[in-house]
Amino acid sequence: MTQPQAQTCTLGTPLSPSAVRVMLLGAGELGKEVLIALQRLGVETIAVDRYDHAPGQQVAHHSHTIAMNDPAQLRELILREKPDLVVPEIEAIATSVLEELEAEGVVRVIPTARAARLTMDREGIRRLAAETLGLPTSPYRFCDSLQELQAAIDELTGYPCVVKPLMSSSGKGQSKISGPADVSKAWDYAMAAGRVAQGRVIVEGFIDFDYEITQLTVRAAGQGNQAGQIVTHFCEPIGHVQVDGDYVESWQPHRMPESALNKARDIAKAVTDNLGGQGVFGVELFVKGDQVWFSEVSPRPHDTGLVTLSTQHQSEFELHARAILGLPVNTALRSPGASAVIYGGLDAQDVVFDGVAQAMNHPQVDIRLFGKPESFVKRRMGVAVAWDADEQQARKLAKAAAAQVKPRAPQSA
Repeated sequence: MTQPQAQTCTLGTPLSPSAVRVMLLGAGELGKEVLIALQRLGVETIAVDRYDHAPGQQVAHHSHTIAMNDPAQLRELILREKPDLVVPEIEAIATSVLEELEAEGVVRVIPTARAARLTMDREGIRRLAAETLGLPTSPYRFCDSLQELQAAIDELTGYPCVVKPLMSSSGKGQSKISGPADVSKAWDYAMAAGRVAQGRVIVEGFIDFDYEITQLTVRAAGQGNQAGQIVTHFCEPIGHVQVDGDYVESWQPHRMPESALNKARDIAKAVTDNLGGQGVFGVELFVKGDQVWFSEVSPRPHDTGLVTLSTQHQSEFELHARAILGLPVNTALRSPGASAVIYGGLDAQDVVFDGVAQAMNHPQVDIRLFGKPESFVKRRMGVAVAWDADEQQARKLAKAAAAQVKPRAPQSA
């Protein structure tokens, strides 16, 4: 079978006619790191988000605030800015516009406009994985009403089960249902927290897994006798803990049997080969012994992959920047390590952070504050990363450091 050819950009000078211009749709903490990585390669960057002063907007050459799920606004902005590449970083995007503009040859979408469409909602990617590719997944059904949800649970999944909105991020709107009393509450939560008011959810049978991992998978230009071709690279697997569907800590590598790792990578490659294009994909998988189930995939850096800021020679953000530009990548591990989330802990504007110096006092710890203009109790405001030859020790360091950083309202100074 003929290998797909990698697309390569000729790098130029920012703010000049020779510049490679990259637009990120979504400029949160992950997008901010991608923008910084692109700028180190001389790329002119454009950050777009739904609110002003998003983290990525603070560092990009240009920034815009629009409703990215509004087709007219999105089309007008892309045509006006004329980026070479458009990089979706969140779910709530009018992907039909991206497909139209890609088909018209106006712009290249990362990894592809089709991949953006399929992965922006859980229905598209689950049907692709389970029904088209035949990959192992949990039993599932899509539901358009509370009555359909209850019927699906009774007929297919039973209890416990998991309910998710079709379009959300960072676990928002996701519930584990333990019994009939939880069903109505889970439906309401999914409706309130979804990125788009679709009135549709997925209910999944609960898999009794031992652990879940993120398999970062990179489709990038090959080297040597594979030069010019797209080659699949894998990072070491990332273990993580989620609470209510939201990542709170991660570590790399996650130790697992070689047979399970090979199955995980086979699944990741099957999904990402089908989606195509270039860049980093975060493939989430459940593992029990030698059994592996596909869960979800993000066609971009993954929040659990923040750990790679301390563990890899090239973080997932550097890998994404290099891959989309057609440059060689290196997924090698530098050191085992871990990450732990710093939550806002309060609802306030323009918070200040106490304890940062104390948290960074350990030589194997680093702190990243995202610069979000508004704090919520459960909003990620930063992350602690740590490295150690023993990833369990790194987990302890990261969690201890994160606990020392205390956001507070500025008026309480």
